[in-house]
Amino acid sequence: MKLKHKNVERNIKSLINYNIAATDGMIGEVEEFYFDDQSWKIRYLVIKTGNWLSGRKVLIAPYALLKQPWQDGFFPVNLTKKQIENSPDIDIDKPVSRQQEIELYGHYQWESYWGSGFYGGGSLGVSMPFPVLDQKVLIEADKKDKHTDDDIHLRSTGSITGYHIHTTNGEIGHIIDFIVDDQTWQIKFIVIDTHNWFGGKKVLIPVAHVKEINWSENKIHLDITSSVVDKSVLFKEADYPQVQTVN
Repeated sequence: MKLKHKNVERNIKSLINYNIAATDGMIGEVEEFYFDDQSWKIRYLVIKTGNWLSGRKVLIAPYALLKQPWQDGFFPVNLTKKQIENSPDIDIDKPVSRQQEIELYGHYQWESYWGSGFYGGGSLGVSMPFPVLDQKVLIEADKKDKHTDDDIHLRSTGSITGYHIHTTNGEIGHIIDFIVDDQTWQIKFIVIDTHNWFGGKKVLIPVAHVKEINWSENKIHLDITSSVVDKSVLFKEADYPQVQTVN
């Protein structure tokens, strides 16, 4: 398997603890991400607000991120602190329901990804110093997704980390990270640690090779053999943008 590296690809672990900057101040930092376990698309950033909102955690969709270089561990968003404070209170420790998503998208006036179109044209009522991520890129990336109003497949990157990886001929390691395109927010690869099998290798496996995720047994089944995994592209953290987050 060949990997064409792009500078917009980032490993998820490097984005944890990124600070979130609203248009009028800091609101918290990234704890993890929610993704669709069928399309492997990042749907939400999970933000821990710390003392500001008494430790409350909030969900922010990639649509809110401003289109500018993400430097020094900051994600700027086109939302005000008041908007975030008044957003629907969602218990992050429980599965997110479609009704909660409807309320969240209604609050921020985003167009639903599960209905017609993807993120949308609602006015957020705030001054945006930079444009948000390219909507055309997001829309094109989401064309193949087919969701119904009751189709919920949200999972957290934190919960799946550590799952055992099984190939067509046996167990081969466990998942330790993800590679995501920071323009489309599509997860492209899972990072597998095979140190118990191949002497410490960490390799990249395209998500297209994930045949099944067994949530009850904490296992991920691939449609390839162990030898294919052994010959896969090595994961080198230094190949991906890294920043020192500010606490």
